Amino acid sequence: MSDEEIKETKEEDKKSENETAVVAEELLLPRDTLLSAGIHIGTRMKTKDMEQFIYRVRSDGLFVLDVKKTDDRIRVTAKFLARLEPAKIAAAAARLYAQEPVKKFCEAIGATPVVGRFIPGLLSNPLYPNRIEPEVLIVSDPRADFQAVKEASSAGIPVVALCSTDNEFSGVDLVIPTNNKGRRALAVVYWLLARQVLREKGELAPDKDLPLTIEDFEAKISKEEEET
Repeated sequence: MSDEEIKETKEEDKKSENETAVVAEELLLPRDTLLSAGIHIGTRMKTKDMEQFIYRVRSDGLFVLDVKKTDDRIRVTAKFLARLEPAKIAAAAARLYAQEPVKKFCEAIGATPVVGRFIPGLLSNPLYPNRIEPEVLIVSDPRADFQAVKEASSAGIPVVALCSTDNEFSGVDLVIPTNNKGRRALAVVYWLLARQVLREKGELAPDKDLPLTIEDFEAKISKEEEET
């Protein structure tokens, strides 16, 4: 789902979800902000694994994720990550749109970024000089980051994955349901996760935000880079 398609369709989803909300929700960010970022926009495919997180299907065939469940999973993941040493948390991103959010997330909490092509053996080969030994691995898309998921799984490292409607959970221990392909959506989710981790650790007051903005987390990619 491209950012252009998200922009064209967000108003429809905002209206529909607002109409069906029967009680006020306390979300990590205002509902309108989450919807305008397109974190709820899935694909035209759904897997059995992701059915539990799907809110509805639109008239154009796109599956829509439940933003409340996304919010809940960000909170659960943050509680888990806050118990670990930051240096023992690794985050992987093969896709271009996920690389800057991952770098900024790791910068904010002190984790280890693994961006671009995943080097085989990075988690599993004891002879590889740059091998890392994290206690948890976050992946931006279990399909794009399949090599990282495979190695983490074989090494017994828990995997947290950002999953859209077309992802499966093989090798994944904890899922954050979200649009994992959109530029703005990835920035918002990683920004929220970083902020919530620091709040859980007591390093950021409950009413304070990160010094880095969502815009700082967003990928800055040229048209030439997108085409390669």
